Amino acid sequence: MTSRRPAAEASADLRAARSVPEGDDFKLVSPAGVGVVHPERLDARSRARAMAPSAFTLVNMLCGFTSIRAAEAGHFDLAAVFISVAIVFDIFDGAVARAVGAITPFGLQFDSLADLISFGVAPAILLWTWSLHDLGLSGWLLACFWLACAAYRLGRFNVTIDPQGEKRYFIGLPSPGAAGVVLASVYAFDGDFDGWHRWGPVLLAVVPAALMASSFRFTSFRWLASPRRDRVWVTVLVVVLLAVGLATVPAATLLVVAYGYVALCPLGWITRPLRVRWFGPDAVAPRRDHLPSVFFLVEKGDREAVPGDG
Repeated sequence: MTSRRPAAEASADLRAARSVPEGDDFKLVSPAGVGVVHPERLDARSRARAMAPSAFTLVNMLCGFTSIRAAEAGHFDLAAVFISVAIVFDIFDGAVARAVGAITPFGLQFDSLADLISFGVAPAILLWTWSLHDLGLSGWLLACFWLACAAYRLGRFNVTIDPQGEKRYFIGLPSPGAAGVVLASVYAFDGDFDGWHRWGPVLLAVVPAALMASSFRFTSFRWLASPRRDRVWVTVLVVVLLAVGLATVPAATLLVVAYGYVALCPLGWITRPLRVRWFGPDAVAPRRDHLPSVFFLVEKGDREAVPGDG
């Protein structure tokens, strides 16, 4: 018979985290130490505020789904536009969550499910219909590789997110950033590749996808969506420059923003020693701390008790 002692020790560790008083059948805990509260303790107005970000998430998901339909119909530029709109709503659902001061477990899971459609399935379908279909089975496997990396990245994010942790960096290329590389490339190029140019779509499918599944740090720029008062002018300037660029030279603007963001990672790694010397240790990403994972320990013959089985 398997010992239950490890499970008891894990339970004791969780009890050491901040929690609300026990109920009859459940207890709310946060291994990260952030305060938690049961929704029934909130009034109707507070619950509505907590759910407000999910409205932006829903639009994000619907834009991703519409992008899939546009890509299947051969409207590649329109499909890219819908993915870009999904990125905007994905950015602002987080900003709204921080503005109302509530992050719900439902919102976190809903956001990742929406992102899997908008930045996992939609870019993979767009890549396939735009150019990878010419490669036959190899092209389909490349599209599947993109989707697998996006799902892995979002699943890892769900189990490692720390509401009180470092907010300046993402672990791995965020899925909206990877999707941005695809939409910018589709919008800028016609998809007719011959000779050695055929490697363009292949690299486009492999490199951003692999970076999503990597552990490289990428700057979050979250403060642009929720700026402090002393930084509002920076946000306004960035928005104005983007608006002017998209109105005048949209293809070039999208390429610069998308590829420039990906390039920040190796550039940051190269300049790390200089930034530490000039600006101090706060100028670089801190050491990565792993949050504890949860495993269900069951007795032999009790497999029906395992969550998710059956």
